[in-house]
Amino acid sequence: MARDPYLELGVSRTATAAEIRKAFHKLAKQHHPDANTGDKKSEDRFKQVSAAFDIIGDVDKRKKFDAGEIDADGRETMRGGGFGGAGSPFGGGFNRGGGGFSRGGGGGEGPEIDLNDLFGDILGRNRGAGGGGFSPRGGDVRARLDIDLEEAIKGGKKRVAFSDGRTIDVTIPVGAQEGQTLRLKGQGSPGRGGAGDALIELAIKPHPTFKRENDTLVMDLPISVPDAVLGGKVEAPTPDGPVTLSIPKGSNSGAKLRLKGRGLSDGKGKRGDLFARLVVTLPEGPDAELEKFAEAWRAQRPYAPRRR
Repeated sequence: MARDPYLELGVSRTATAAEIRKAFHKLAKQHHPDANTGDKKSEDRFKQVSAAFDIIGDVDKRKKFDAGEIDADGRETMRGGGFGGAGSPFGGGFNRGGGGFSRGGGGGEGPEIDLNDLFGDILGRNRGAGGGGFSPRGGDVRARLDIDLEEAIKGGKKRVAFSDGRTIDVTIPVGAQEGQTLRLKGQGSPGRGGAGDALIELAIKPHPTFKRENDTLVMDLPISVPDAVLGGKVEAPTPDGPVTLSIPKGSNSGAKLRLKGRGLSDGKGKRGDLFARLVVTLPEGPDAELEKFAEAWRAQRPYAPRRR
């Protein structure tokens, strides 16, 4: 049997969902197989914390675990004193008699009861194709998938590794969001009543060029002094590839130009805008001609820039 999931993740039984998620992410990142190639101990630890998060990271399962209805492996537990105890709907209990189970009444034997029917009626379990029995559904498995900003915008396919050693190709939806959870039906742990689901939480990796500000995508676009003064055309990057952008004459650093339909997706395929924030940039290294021009400009037309 697995260890107590609270102990496995190092959190208290009163921990919030956010605290549990944070603890899982820290341990999963530390012991992920991709970061510990060939390390069996880390691989086992990754499986353990993933299994623990599968129990207490799920609201319904956590309630059942705290109530003692399931164990640390997600299996249902039999509670109470058994059939025929004080809480039994059959009063005095069951006495083994004949070929089956009979209800013990006031000294006489009652009708025989099939055990499989009994469990099915009382516990609401599905009956197997062979005539009956418990058919518990397999547990869910969880994984965290890091995706690029471009993948979040346009969608795509990515391979993800689960704690049980399997890898699955996942379709990333258009307009994927940070923290969004994808559910793959029947891709979880196997069980007699069918496999559980695979739950994949998406995390968007930071981009070196594009930054997300609320629902807007922005970037810094360096431009030269001549282009800032005289205007011109420059190449600008976008998530869809480079485009040519017209710089207005007399542009200052901080001015924003809008690239329509080049920003984030809203999940339905509709694209927002990308804003290019201009940064007037001097050439690298000293430039004698530029210095001479600047000296003459300062002598003849001094001015004080606005302070923002």
